[in-house]
Amino acid sequence: MIQIPKYWEDLSVLEKNREAPRAYYIPYEDAKSSRKQKRGASPYYRTLNGNWKFKYKESVRQVDDAFYRIDADVSDWDDLIVPSCWQVNGYDQLHYTNVNYPFPCDPPFVPNDNPAGLYVREFNISGAWEDKSKYIVFEGVNSCFYLWVNGIWVGYSQGSRVPAEFDISPYVHTGSNKIAVMVLKWCDGSYIEDQDLWRFSGIFRDVYLLARSPEHIVDVFNRVELDPDFGTGTVTCELTATGQADARIELTDADGVLLHAESVTVVGEGSVALQIDQPNLWSAETPYLYHLYITAADEVLHFEVGFRKVEIVDGVFMINGTAVKLKGVNRHDSHPVLGQTVPINHMIKDLKLMKLHNINTIRASHYPNDPRFLELCNQFGFYVIDEADLECHGVFHAIGNFNMLTRLPEWEHVFVERAVRMVERDKNHPSVIIWSMGNESGYDVNHMAMARWTKSRDASRPVHYEGSDPRHLGSPDTEVLDMESRMYSSPAYIEAYAKDENSTKPMFMCEYSHAMGNGPGDLKDYWDVIYKYPKLMGGCVWEWSDHGILTKNAQGKPYYAYGGDFGDQPNDGNFCIDGLVSPDRVPHPGLLELKKVIAPIRVEADDLAAGSLRITNLYDFVDLGHLTLHWTIEKEGELYSQGQTLVSGVEPHTLQLVKLDYDLPEFSEQAFYLTVTFRLREKTLWSEVGHEVISEQFRLPVKIRKAAEAKSAIDGQPLRITEENDLLTIDGFDFLHVFDLYKGSFTSITRHGVEMIGKPLGFNIWRAPTDNDRKVKRQWMEEGYDRALPHIYEAVVTEREENSIQIRVAYSLGGYIKPPLLHGVAYWRVTGNGEITLKTEVTVREDLLFLPRFGLQVAMPAGTEEVEYFGNGPHESYIDKSQSTLKGKYLTTVDELFTPYIMPQENGSHDNTDWVIATNEQGMGLKFTSNRPFSFNASHYTPEDLTLAQHDYELVRRDETILHLDYKMSGVGSNSCGPELLDAYRLDEKQFTFELNIMPIFKED
Repeated sequence: MIQIPKYWEDLSVLEKNREAPRAYYIPYEDAKSSRKQKRGASPYYRTLNGNWKFKYKESVRQVDDAFYRIDADVSDWDDLIVPSCWQVNGYDQLHYTNVNYPFPCDPPFVPNDNPAGLYVREFNISGAWEDKSKYIVFEGVNSCFYLWVNGIWVGYSQGSRVPAEFDISPYVHTGSNKIAVMVLKWCDGSYIEDQDLWRFSGIFRDVYLLARSPEHIVDVFNRVELDPDFGTGTVTCELTATGQADARIELTDADGVLLHAESVTVVGEGSVALQIDQPNLWSAETPYLYHLYITAADEVLHFEVGFRKVEIVDGVFMINGTAVKLKGVNRHDSHPVLGQTVPINHMIKDLKLMKLHNINTIRASHYPNDPRFLELCNQFGFYVIDEADLECHGVFHAIGNFNMLTRLPEWEHVFVERAVRMVERDKNHPSVIIWSMGNESGYDVNHMAMARWTKSRDASRPVHYEGSDPRHLGSPDTEVLDMESRMYSSPAYIEAYAKDENSTKPMFMCEYSHAMGNGPGDLKDYWDVIYKYPKLMGGCVWEWSDHGILTKNAQGKPYYAYGGDFGDQPNDGNFCIDGLVSPDRVPHPGLLELKKVIAPIRVEADDLAAGSLRITNLYDFVDLGHLTLHWTIEKEGELYSQGQTLVSGVEPHTLQLVKLDYDLPEFSEQAFYLTVTFRLREKTLWSEVGHEVISEQFRLPVKIRKAAEAKSAIDGQPLRITEENDLLTIDGFDFLHVFDLYKGSFTSITRHGVEMIGKPLGFNIWRAPTDNDRKVKRQWMEEGYDRALPHIYEAVVTEREENSIQIRVAYSLGGYIKPPLLHGVAYWRVTGNGEITLKTEVTVREDLLFLPRFGLQVAMPAGTEEVEYFGNGPHESYIDKSQSTLKGKYLTTVDELFTPYIMPQENGSHDNTDWVIATNEQGMGLKFTSNRPFSFNASHYTPEDLTLAQHDYELVRRDETILHLDYKMSGVGSNSCGPELLDAYRLDEKQFTFELNIMPIFKED
């Protein structure tokens, strides 16, 4: 057994021999190479990424004391790529838990059988480094580690997601050297690393060596200030040296033109102020970066400098003197194969997708990200809420005291160190606009100490911490915090805050609109309020990406796994599948909805008949000159006219009337729709020319003149009606329908002998619960919504004429145990052309919660694959999730209508539909219309199929097509973690009437 001090359960020891935290940088040989930010181009950098010998031990007690020795033979050990996470490489337990600790809550103690990962590799030191100081940097190791070099113990560190740097000069020599690292899965720091994520372990970020001149610049703090009129910018470069260092500081513009240079001799500490006139200001919209080079001895350090000012004035959050709305997402480090090891191209993919969807803010939830990620945010243009690696909500479930650790004095230095290491590393990034003191960890004196230290070190950025929400019952003393922050508060709540004159701080929703599964459905409701009140800063949707782990089932079929799929206990199931994009970064419809709602342009009707629109520029710092306005007019989905124009002179936060050059008829038999789209005129770092920023649609004021009904020769043909054994056969000129009086429904609908349905038509109220139905579904199921079957009280022919027949059906829907959920009367009519009309009057039981849906379910035969409709599309839409859709005529397939959520659930519906046609590929099928817009869904799965399946691979595709024609479908909301579904989006009517026309057609005729 290894003989080492047990630092991992000692709160007084957070490190041994670790260097003091400092700003992130890589020393280069010259300014040109430093500007490229390719670390491998530096002769003073050597990566230790790559293949290491690795041995996993289920307990630290099993570790051989000799493994780190210079003569230890590890040739038979496994090979493991560094950086990586053990669990995705077959070691230890893949485990997802949100709140609950995966070990007994007994701080600072962790399980005796504490898994250990042993890493060993050899590396070379170049002779060119002979006179240099040598350092090793671990960018991220979860959760703590011991370090040996050439058999000698070097040091210890904990704190998983910030760097640990050690001076290894005394331990290495030119030529071959040996490094050994022991990583432990748990330490006392694990109590404050209880984030909502997969619990990964190992050396999961980069490891590298740095060679430094014996006397070198060790730390840099570039403090940026702007005059009140923003006419002058000053960057004060505060330098810390290991001894005495002669330094030259140069500031260039983005093109490399030298603007200012100073020389200084730094003895321990020193500073230089560089001033420029009329600086280009940095913002997420205008990410202009100056470049600061510090040359000392033979090293060049490069820093990006953004001149920007962050402040709160009279309760309003401002950047560069302008009130700014933060349109953000929460982002975890997440990769579907690599776990929490995130390659740089994966980071870039995330950032490009975010820019393409109008996102301007990232909350680094809930720990500092890779420092290169912040460099990318500087360049792409993102506001970052940098968050300390601190979360301990597990104590609440364990002992019922959310604030325990933040109140214990022995934990103060543990908390404060998390802020220190974050701030010192990231203080020079202009993208970082807010410091956050962690997440869901209660609130008391330890958080106050963190905030006080942060403010004393950097007063240029406000301090955030949501844990001070009074509902968490922490300390009421929030003087050290600069904003109020809330999670999942309703639009009504944040509006009440904004109206309250006693609310003097701006409000930031660090988490809102939980994007789990089919959702979120309340984005517009939030942003209508946010735009209305200057005191509301905006917020970050939870969250950016689903955290599924790519694996295979027993049959070898790949799928994305979630909590419990690996036998992990405790687990929170699919609560990690809650993002706007899939694990492989395919946007969900919810991301398209967010893109529309937070778009930087608002388009409103002024006088549509005259082509006049109101265009509001919601950008904060740029006009609309970088965009082209495209417009089209469609008549029932067919192009009528189109054009484009430039919109100039619309300054930020201003409105302008724009007139489009089109003419409209006074009357038409069909509706006209105007679609306006703004597209980029030039290529950007994140987009090609022509990228769509926003589209908006309007129904134009053309009077509808009902077309004269075209009478076919068969319309007036007589019907031949026979009744036998409750079967009513209705035989027309080219059709034959069968109505079962016992079942109260049609059992056959044909035209020219082609059967259009596969089983009796039936009314339905159940939908496969979405993730946002996870709470309300218990009440739905208790009342039997999921098992509602029809009871037919009576089915009689009430009208019978030569070329029409009407059948009246009295029915109810209900499940066992409970009284019927609803009663209805349906009137079915068949006319001489084969058309079936339905009118049903429904009365819902008074004491019931709102219905998921109400409509007609139609099972159509195998081969019914083609769907054409006029309604909202092309992607799914619901009553509260349709801002991003456009009304039009779409031709698609049943498979294409399916939205593949990792946890199967209701998906693929389309609201605001005027008509839909479902046919085989030859156009033979049914057309559905109504007297009012309705919702439809076409799928190869029933609601029951989707309800039962826990993973997509469990779904068995039916040959038939299941079509739902809904009077209404309740909205999707965000109640998986957010507020209850708003009343306006509930099917909560106790009485209503639904009408539907069903026409068997041969579409190609």
